[in-house]
Amino acid sequence: MKILGNEIKPGMIIGYSNDLWEVIKTQHVKPGKGGAFNQVELRSVNQDTKRNERFRSSDNVERVVLEEKKFNFLFEDDNDCHFMDQTTFEQIAVNKKKIGEKVKLLKENLEVTINFFENNPLSVELPISIECKVINTDAALKGQTVSSSYKSAIINNNIKILVPPFIESGDKIIVDSRNLEYIKKIK
Repeated sequence: MKILGNEIKPGMIIGYSNDLWEVIKTQHVKPGKGGAFNQVELRSVNQDTKRNERFRSSDNVERVVLEEKKFNFLFEDDNDCHFMDQTTFEQIAVNKKKIGEKVKLLKENLEVTINFFENNPLSVELPISIECKVINTDAALKGQTVSSSYKSAIINNNIKILVPPFIESGDKIIVDSRNLEYIKKIK
């Protein structure tokens, strides 16, 4: 499906330069001279390389249509994460490199969406909100306000994030899986 250069959004998979590319970041730029363009950071799905490209709003780009299926996470080994289809109970293995840093957020039976292109798994999407436990956190400093200051904390699987000063070790929190940011505390 063809889309215009200014319609490219993060998370999309596009066909460009004889490869499949995942859109990581986009930034719309309007220079003082010349036409506007979309500055796009791309990551190759097949070769694990990155690239920055400029797409004018008049450029046509091929958006790749993916097949989405729901799976449950089972376990991980040295190189792969193993998932089970919820309807057919078929098991598949996805290389950890395709999941990236988010592999640390996977828990047994977590429901994920796996995107397929021509029956090959391309990417794994986690639920946006993931429940985590704070393992360790810095002490809050007196005089800090809740709205403006954050402190570092370590959650499950040694992931470092920033949390508000009122979060203590042992608290359960909700984390945004897309950017590993604190959302809220669970009571």
